[in-house]
Amino acid sequence: MFSYYGELSTELYNVTKPIGYSVDGDIEYYLERLTGTNGKILEAAVGSGRFLIPLLEKGYTVDGIDYSPAMLDSCRKRCTERGLHSNLYEGNLRSFQLPSKYEAIVIPTGSFCLIEKLEDAKNALTCFYNHLIPGGRVIIDLLFPVQWRTGETSTSTFPFSDEEGILLESKSIEINWVDQYTLTHLKYEKWKKGKLVDTELQRFAIRWYGIEEFKLILKNVGFSEITCSADYDYMKEPTKETQLITFEAVRK
Repeated sequence: MFSYYGELSTELYNVTKPIGYSVDGDIEYYLERLTGTNGKILEAAVGSGRFLIPLLEKGYTVDGIDYSPAMLDSCRKRCTERGLHSNLYEGNLRSFQLPSKYEAIVIPTGSFCLIEKLEDAKNALTCFYNHLIPGGRVIIDLLFPVQWRTGETSTSTFPFSDEEGILLESKSIEINWVDQYTLTHLKYEKWKKGKLVDTELQRFAIRWYGIEEFKLILKNVGFSEITCSADYDYMKEPTKETQLITFEAVRK
């Protein structure tokens, strides 16, 4: 019934979040935190290259992994257009096996929260740990549902030309306080000359974590030197208004 980052969502993502588009300062923050990194970097949930390509252009060696074939196809095309190379892998974060080890693994802007089940999230962190060199770092953004409104519906239109565009409808379905996730349904409709030509329905679940909870999960996986920073301000203490926290942790 549901798609997962299919053709329409990828097309819209490329328009609303083009290459180099910094979401609340994430690219600048990560570039600062990655200063001095000489080895390979892996971007988990790489998408269509919004974040990866600026790192490649800065001279970093960056691989990417994603579950969506449509996103990866877009990323490959955009890298090729710029004369850039990246090893891009299709795979599930909870069980991937890649041929390289990395000095850093990054997953910015809350993409880790798309892993809905807690056990899958723990397995993903274990995969990250196993793909880091000793002393390598993982850098992960987590989101809090501070602006959630159950039942809220919004509709946005994104014209690509006078004849063609995408209509996006978002419905906030539920917030589950016990299992710690929010559920949104996203409906993408592509229109051309007033006629509906394609549509996708996406189930969009976001899991959140308590700060101490996530520190404990990281520690149980084997990570050490765990820090967290609020709203892309390194070592800034979170407050009740904080919407995003970046965790860093080191493989022993």
